[in-house]
Parts: sequence; C-alpha cells; structure tokens
Amino acid sequence: MAEFLSALQPHAAWVGGLLGLIIGSFLNVVIHRMPPIMERQCQQDAAMDDSDSAAPHPHFNLATPSSHCPQCKHRLAWWENLPVLSFLLLKGRCHACHARIGWRYPAIELFTALALAACFHHWGLSLQACAWAGFVCTLVALAVIDWDTTFLPDQMTQPLTWAGLIVSALGLTGLSLIDALWGAAAGYLSLWSVYWLFKLCTGKEGMGYGDFKLFAALGAWFGWAALIPLILLASLTGIAVGLVLQRRQQLREQHYIPFGPFLALAAGVYLIWGDFFTRLGWA
Repeated sequence: MAEFLSALQPHAAWVGGLLGLIIGSFLNVVIHRMPPIMERQCQQDAAMDDSDSAAPHPHFNLATPSSHCPQCKHRLAWWENLPVLSFLLLKGRCHACHARIGWRYPAIELFTALALAACFHHWGLSLQACAWAGFVCTLVALAVIDWDTTFLPDQMTQPLTWAGLIVSALGLTGLSLIDALWGAAAGYLSLWSVYWLFKLCTGKEGMGYGDFKLFAALGAWFGWAALIPLILLASLTGIAVGLVLQRRQQLREQHYIPFGPFLALAAGVYLIWGDFFTRLGWA
C-alpha cells in the first residue's frame, strides 16, 4: 500500500479532482435532501408530542429513495448519475421528461473537484489532505443549504466542530488542541453575544443559532486567532452582496440574507491565504 501511494503522489491533484467529482455528486444529494429530512424530523417530533401513535413518515434519508428526476420521478440509470459528464450527455435535460436540469448540479461537482485537487496538490496523499478535504466539502454543503433555506443543520455543524478538535489533537492542522478548544468556545460565544446584544437593542433577531455553531467549527479548525479576520471577511463580503441584491431588488422578505455562506467563503479564503493574514498581524 505504501508503495502504491508513493507512486500516486506525483498525481495527487488528479486523484483529488476525481475524488472531488464523486463527492460533489454526493453533496448535491445532501444539499437537496437534508432540508426535507430536517423538516420531516421536526414534524415527526411534534406528532409524537401530540400522540404516541402518530403515523411514521415514509422512509427518507440520504440513501433512500434512489436518485430520481424531481419532476417526473424517473429513476436515474447509472449513466445518468455520472458527475458532470451526465449533464453534458443529457444536454442539461431529464432523459424521460426533458425537464431542465439545474446548472448548479455540475457547478458544485466541478467546484468540489477543484477544491479537493487543490487540497491534495498542497498536502499530497496524506491524512492532512483528507482532513481539509472533508472540511471544505462540509462547508460547500452548509453554504448552499443555508443560502437556500436560511438553516444550518446541527447534524453538520456540530460534527464539524468535533472533527476540528479531533484533527487538532492528532496534529493534522498544525494547531494545538488548546488553541482549537479556545477557538471553538470564542467562536460560539462571540456571535452569541452579538445576537443577544442586537436583540436587546432592536427586539429583532440578527442571525440564527446555526451561525454560532458554524463559527465555533471554524474556530476549532483555525484557532481563536483566526476569528477576527474570518468575521471581517465574512461581514465585508456579506455587506457587498447585500448591497448588490438590494440595488437589484432581489433581497428576500425582511431584507435578510444568510450569513453562513459568507462564513464559509471567509474560511476558504483563510485556508488559502492564512499566512498572509498572519504576516499582517491579523491572526
């Protein structure tokens, strides 16, 4: 196995890119199914509170039912599930009903492929590369889910925090466990404090609890010293996008845009240019 991995090292970026295409296809499933899974779970919990004999929901998770067209329910054949390639072969339309397939599916697959190619190019075929690849993939899914629904699932943010602490303890991020612990605590408490200060002053909620948990996860992965540049980057990009959407009159009701995607974007920027912020004395 060691000799096989050694032989593949010069092609680590290509291995990461291929793996990214496959994982990107799975991320599309996560993005599409996680919100209804959460909704069904909430409905089921509420039904169980009302009646112990509440009827269960049909089996629905990330594996069941199999992939199908959301319009005509056509079950996808294996060749219709190939990342990016199937989109090109089908010319962006369902094989059965010819409904248009969203461009976002291949875009997420390509972006994930490029991100993982970069991870494996930088760290080679190593546990460190796998750790950061998992981090990036989780952020991609969280960012898109939050943009679509304004929700950040606990099923993803909390494991991401624990994963950050574990990989720090294993020495895979170059961060001590103490720094990771303080990063997670400071990340959560900082946004929690801002949330309550804003609510006490205005009577309104400025962000959701999922943002606290995502920022805690970023603190666990990057450490407490990275929190200031991360929040500055996220805030500035969020303001810029908000102003553009406002000018185009595309803001949602109550002029609210989710903060999670900008935290994820800031994390991606920091992962690439973290050394630059360190030299500036920001981290």
